[in-house]
Amino acid sequence: MNQVTAAIPEGYLRNAQGHLVPLTLIKPIDQTRDQVVQELALAAKTMRDLLSKFKGQVFGDVAAFVTLSAEQYGVELGGKKGNVTLHSFDGQFKIQLAIQENIVFDERLQAAKALIDECIEEWSVGSDPKIKVLVHDAFKTDKEGNINTGRVLGLRRLDIKDEKWTRAMTAIGESLQVVGSKQYMRFYERVGEDKYQPISLDMAAI
Repeated sequence: MNQVTAAIPEGYLRNAQGHLVPLTLIKPIDQTRDQVVQELALAAKTMRDLLSKFKGQVFGDVAAFVTLSAEQYGVELGGKKGNVTLHSFDGQFKIQLAIQENIVFDERLQAAKALIDECIEEWSVGSDPKIKVLVHDAFKTDKEGNINTGRVLGLRRLDIKDEKWTRAMTAIGESLQVVGSKQYMRFYERVGEDKYQPISLDMAAI
């Protein structure tokens, strides 16, 4: 439904179908409900805009500081400023900025899986059953059909000396693709000598 922007005449409310309804035909409890929802929703939009502005300020100020700090050593940093932790002088507060990359596998993962299946087949006699379980779990998909990247990459940590397995691990590494990233900011306040608790900006956690 298109958003209606025309002014509402005094003595009326606009209903969900876009029709003007006289207040005399609207129950007092319905008018009060409308007032409460309208006021709180507008306040929420104002808070959202403030948080958005604050987020831009945080990333901008930290990026400027990191650049300033690098200049003290005569170096120039390129790209996004991420994965930074800053402490206040007294250690009471710290700010963490992080960039989390969204990693997926391309079609080469299927080649890796085929090589690994061949290895398992060749090792079927006398092979460690734990490795079979690890491989099986690594390539399980969730309800959306996505593969857990952490479990697949965990296979590369297995110390297996086999030419075909090594080729499979190479294929896994080459199939990795970064398709996007998200920036995160977190604030902490010290509550003990070496313990920090988050300063939450999440309404659900307050």
